[in-house]
Formats: sequence, structure tokens, C-alpha cells
Amino acid sequence: MDFKDQLRLLASRIETTREMIQTEEATKNAMVMPFIQLLGYNVFDPTEVTPELVADVGTKKNEKVDYAILREGKPIILVECKKAGADLNINHAGQLFRYFHVTEARFGVLTNGIRYRFFTDLERPNKMDDKPFFEFNILDFKDRDVEELKKFAKSAYDLESILTTANELKYTRAIQSRLQEWTVSPSEEFVRLVASDLLNGRRFTPAVRDQFVQLTRRAFDQLIGERINERLKGAMAPESVSTSTQTEARAVAETAPNTGTQPDEQRVVTSPEEIEGFHIVRAIVRELVETKRVVMRDAQSYCAILLDDNNRRPICRLRFNNAARLRLGLFNEAKEEEIVSLDSPDSIYAFADRLRATVRTYLTPE
Repeated sequence: MDFKDQLRLLASRIETTREMIQTEEATKNAMVMPFIQLLGYNVFDPTEVTPELVADVGTKKNEKVDYAILREGKPIILVECKKAGADLNINHAGQLFRYFHVTEARFGVLTNGIRYRFFTDLERPNKMDDKPFFEFNILDFKDRDVEELKKFAKSAYDLESILTTANELKYTRAIQSRLQEWTVSPSEEFVRLVASDLLNGRRFTPAVRDQFVQLTRRAFDQLIGERINERLKGAMAPESVSTSTQTEARAVAETAPNTGTQPDEQRVVTSPEEIEGFHIVRAIVRELVETKRVVMRDAQSYCAILLDDNNRRPICRLRFNNAARLRLGLFNEAKEEEIVSLDSPDSIYAFADRLRATVRTYLTPE
């Protein structure tokens, strides 16, 4: 199971139990410690993870930070915990601020077990910044978030590498946040800037402003929609239809009579849900086979996921043609298909053991 799959497993467990977790101590045990363990640090080894690190800070005595992650006996990451669901504003990071100043740690993490806010000292040396340079939400993360989080894992930790990208990451995220705000509600200053070259000397009146606010919002929507479509086409092109299927489709097209209709293969449309399901299946069986051996062949009635692009080695079938009723076809050793219902593509993870068992049957020498 790779790092992302482990994160998803932890997220699933947290989603199921979060209503039961009412205290800070429960949050530490059920959410934060497993997260630290997932990063590769042994939470039961005090030479790697020290709970309730004590240090005298000025006139304050015996103050504690919840966890200190150590490397060669020295703190590298300090972790301050709040109970699940609690706010994570900077006023809740008092101990982190004080400990950051007196230890060699270069990173502070403020968390409520779901959101993790990573701080360092980009603005002034040895003084923790007021704003985090990176945030990770265990219940809502993207691939790029996982790649950034990996840098803090024990096996990959490199102080200089993280600091090199931290400054860029901080400002990139801030710009993304501002652009996201503008896509929903563009500010007057931004609209005025956009309109300045288009008004041809006309005054920027309230009526013109309202007109350009709507035009700017619409332009953002269209631009984002076009980018999404381009990404989907790019994702589908190399993987959604195998080379052999494309060859067969061309052969059918060349030999079919010209009746004004297209052969079935050319009317197949691979949906975003099928693409997501395909990548989930790849992730599930990745510990058994290389991902390039797992191939998707889409057809009108179902989308087949095959090992080695071999029809005699079906891993499963994605029956996603009805968006309101997603179904998954599983295979036993006799290659008999059993169809089960799914709430979403993510529900495929519930059948991970079955999918791996199917792949293992193809890896056993005949």
C-alpha cells in the first residue's frame, strides 16, 4: 500500500469515528499519532517522537508542546494539538511560538487531527511566521498536497529541500486563494484593471463596473471549464483506450460501409468517473503489479480493467454508464462476474481485497 492509499485509509477511519472523538487526548490517540506514524516516525520510541516535550521558556516554567519529532536527538518538527474540530487560528499556537524560538526545530505544526498547518521562519529567522506555508486536510487532499506532505516523512526529510520550496509554496498558495476568491466575486480593483484596456476612454461608471463584474466571472468560468476539458482529454488519450482497441476501431472504420453512422467503438465516451475508478483500481493493485500493466478498455456497456491488456485477465468492470447507479463487476477464480453497487468511485476501496485476490490468480504459474 503506497503513501496515498495509507492516507486514504486513515481518512476513512477518521471520517467514521470523528463524531466519537470529543477531547484533545482522544484526538491525539486516534488521529494525530497515526498520522505521525504514517510519516514513518515511531510514536512509541522517545528517541524519535517525544510527547509533552518540556522546556523552560523565559519566565514560563514547565511548559509543554504536545509532540516533538526528533532526528539525531534534536527536535526537527514541533506538533501542537487541539481537539478534533477546534479552530486553528494563530492565537492557538502560543506554545509553538515559544518553543520554536528556543529549540533547533525549523517547523511547527498546529493541528486538530483533521487539518495540519505547517509553519516555519520565512519572515524572520528563529521567529515562527504568523501564517502557515502549507496546509494539509486529511479529509480533503489533492495529489500535489500528498507530494508536499511526503517531504516531511522520515525517509525523505531534507531540511534544505523543504525550506527551498517553502517560500514559493507559501506565496503560490496565497495567490491561488486570491484567484479563487476572484473567480466567485472579482474585486472592483481587479475588474477595473481588466476593463482598463477595453473601455476605449469610457468612464468606469457603476453600470460599467456591474457589467464587467459579470463578464469577468463568466470569463473565469469558461476558462476553467476549458482547462478541465483539456486535462480530461489528456488523461484519457494515453490510457482510456488501449492500442489494440484503437487498431481494431480503425480496421472497422475502414471496412464498414459508408452509411453515415459510426461503429460502436467510435461512439464510446470515457467519463471522469471511469477515469477516477481506473486510477483507484491501479492504486489498489499497485503492490502486486506495476501500474503500467493495468489497462483500461472502454466499451459502450462497461469499462473493462485488464491485466496486461489481456481479455482473459479481467480485474474488474466499471459499469458506470448510469451516473445515478454506479456498479462494479468483480471476478472469482472461475472468471464469473459478480456485480455490486457503489455509492461513488471511492467505494471501490471497500473491495480492495477482492481485486487483489483476482490479480493474484493471474500471477500464479499455470
